[in-house]
Amino acid sequence: MPRLTIDLPEKFSFSTTIPVRITDLNYGGHVGNDTLLSIIHESRIQFLKHYGYSEINLGGIGLIMGDVAISFKQELFYGDQVQVQVAVSDLSRVSFDILYKLQKEKEGATTDVAYAKTGMVCFDYEKKRVGQLPDAVRLAWTN
Repeated sequence: MPRLTIDLPEKFSFSTTIPVRITDLNYGGHVGNDTLLSIIHESRIQFLKHYGYSEINLGGIGLIMGDVAISFKQELFYGDQVQVQVAVSDLSRVSFDILYKLQKEKEGATTDVAYAKTGMVCFDYEKKRVGQLPDAVRLAWTN
């Protein structure tokens, strides 16, 4: 079976740093896959906040995750600082992808830790149905 491939852009519009906590470690002594997903979630929340949005209010509509893909490259350990770069791609009428490049620096060298993609769908939580991506959001992310 072919390996998962996540195509990352050359340029990212947002970056944040997330520290690895002692509670993030699994029985193997490194960050588990569930925690990596939590780091991606935190990065997404910070990315949305940077633009004045949230998962509940993206210019008047909510968001729900339709899918997620993570390609693991390197382990993370307690004390690592994860540099997460975030970009948006594939905007459609009702959805878009958020792409993540996770890296860490150790002894002066930057190492890729993981690449990820979350497929985000605009969702009206009150009506319990898919909604439309607001034009203002599309404009903010394509300029």
